[in-house]
Amino acid sequence: MTAQKGSAFLLKISDGGSPAAYQTVAGLRTTQMSVTGETVVITSKDSGGWRELLSGAGVRAVSVSAAGIFLGSAAEAQIRAHALAGTIDAYELSFEDGEKLHGQFLVQRLDYAGDFNGERNYTLQLESSGAVVAA
Repeated sequence: MTAQKGSAFLLKISDGGSPAAYQTVAGLRTTQMSVTGETVVITSKDSGGWRELLSGAGVRAVSVSAAGIFLGSAAEAQIRAHALAGTIDAYELSFEDGEKLHGQFLVQRLDYAGDFNGERNYTLQLESSGAVVAA
């Protein structure tokens, strides 16, 4: 496996079409993805003092964090509208090697900031709703 550029790790939002086309969320400087899963412990007296876990059980989730410079793009406006309405939309995460992940996400948090002598920037947090799958 070869190293990959962070600049090629992109967050894209669906245009709502069928089939969906995805538009890159502009201005992002950092993108981060976390995959988490709850454990279901099935340890018993027969476990010999070792914890045992149930494979495939528990709730799995994907969280996406991103931060960048506000450019006023259509994708940014769409994210803001979803954040204000609390609606879920389709997103794509794409990587330099061509791998893509698709899923439905809720904008859990959207923050804007800006200094008087600097650019306006934003951070966002997305939480998955349903399965996130390789495309």
